[in-house]
Amino acid sequence: MARSRSKVTMMDVAREAGVSQSTVSFVVNGSTSVRISDATRQRVLEVAEALGYRRFSHSALDHKGSRVIGFLVDEISTSPFAVASMDGAREVAWENDRVLLVSSSGSDPELERSAIETLLSCRPEGMVIASILTRRIEPPAALRDVPTVLLNCYESDNGFPSVVPGEVAGGHTATRRLIDAGHRRIAIIGGEPWMEAARDRLKGYRQALATADIAAAPELIREGNWLPSSGYEQTRALMALDEPPTGIFCCNDSMAIGCYEALKEQGLRVPEDVSVVGYDDQEVARHMYPPLTTVVLPHDEMGRWAVETLVTEVASGQKPPLRRVKMECPLVERCSVAAPRVSSSRRSGMH
Repeated sequence: MARSRSKVTMMDVAREAGVSQSTVSFVVNGSTSVRISDATRQRVLEVAEALGYRRFSHSALDHKGSRVIGFLVDEISTSPFAVASMDGAREVAWENDRVLLVSSSGSDPELERSAIETLLSCRPEGMVIASILTRRIEPPAALRDVPTVLLNCYESDNGFPSVVPGEVAGGHTATRRLIDAGHRRIAIIGGEPWMEAARDRLKGYRQALATADIAAAPELIREGNWLPSSGYEQTRALMALDEPPTGIFCCNDSMAIGCYEALKEQGLRVPEDVSVVGYDDQEVARHMYPPLTTVVLPHDEMGRWAVETLVTEVASGQKPPLRRVKMECPLVERCSVAAPRVSSSRRSGMH
């Protein structure tokens, strides 16, 4: 059960202990303001110790004085990924006896300027500028005077260190898993094409097929909108084809939920009749039946990298390389992929 200390988060402890992240927070910080049983407290503390979880050292801050890192994100409430990024950033800040000050702009340019001014007035050692969508941004000039890292976004001329998910490689990984299982008739249900993530995952899908000498059939490339309803609708359309797919790559786990439902309605089983791979590794993927094989979107690790880069820069007094890091999106193997049981031609009469 032990993990590398630098990778252990409060969420990891919560998952292993079978409690909420809020429970872990109250326990490890010694709060007595809520009623938590002694047995639960003991279990959380034992799991935290076994995993090597290190909580924030208040005494260190009291001795050294608060050192601040500013964190500005454009959206928080629209996606769980912003919280994952902040958790990773906060964990590293705490491990290095620093406080993370967080603000959200709500994608409002005026509010963004005001938030940056406020954060800079706290004299932070560095700033993290985060975006909920992977995209190009134009950071304000005021950030040129303080160490700054871009998280899930980047500048056109790479004027700041930045970290983004390796979406092309992630799309390739998801598709390659189906190919390695023996599938040749592989569909993709993508996201909205104006989003960089959707375009890159599709590019990875095409590259994986090309590498395996499999033609990308136009009828198997479907545009979704990230919601379960589009996964459902596009799966129904795919299974109505004269030669339906034996494997489906859904470009997020939410669309995979709809995909599962459409297959179930048609009396098809996952993975016996159709294999499915998702993307994002949201909590729901663990509880689908069967549990969904999916690709991790590494926002926690990206948040950690951003603060680690700032701390290293401050400690060394030297600017880090102005480069765009692409974080690996690894596959999480579960139970939704198997070898195709029958040929596509025999399956065509099943819809």
